[in-house]
Amino acid sequence: MAREKFKTLTEQMFYTLLCLQTACYGMDILDCVPAMTNGRVNIGSGTLYTLLEQFLEMEMIREVGADGRRRSYILTEKGKEMLDKECRRLSAQLSDYYRIFGEEEKK
Repeated sequence: MAREKFKTLTEQMFYTLLCLQTACYGMDILDCVPAMTNGRVNIGSGTLYTLLEQFLEMEMIREVGADGRRRSYILTEKGKEMLDKECRRLSAQLSDYYRIFGEEEKK
């Protein structure tokens, strides 16, 4: 069964939205994600621009500027709510892991 669109976020989705807390161009996001994850997560340009189109369609981001072909985007309230929901989901998974393995939560 196919995953419902945006019910959960991939790492690339999550970090793209996280970058858009402030207005960014696509190229800024391509640089920002590896920097914020110490190189653990990278996004290809094709993936990024597909995600940006989908996020625009879902009104999770909005375009705030254009300079020739360069477009800048920012997170909407709907996008922020999706990030918050994903953070709660990930936190619940971590709590379950620590509960099952009997370990203290590591902050």
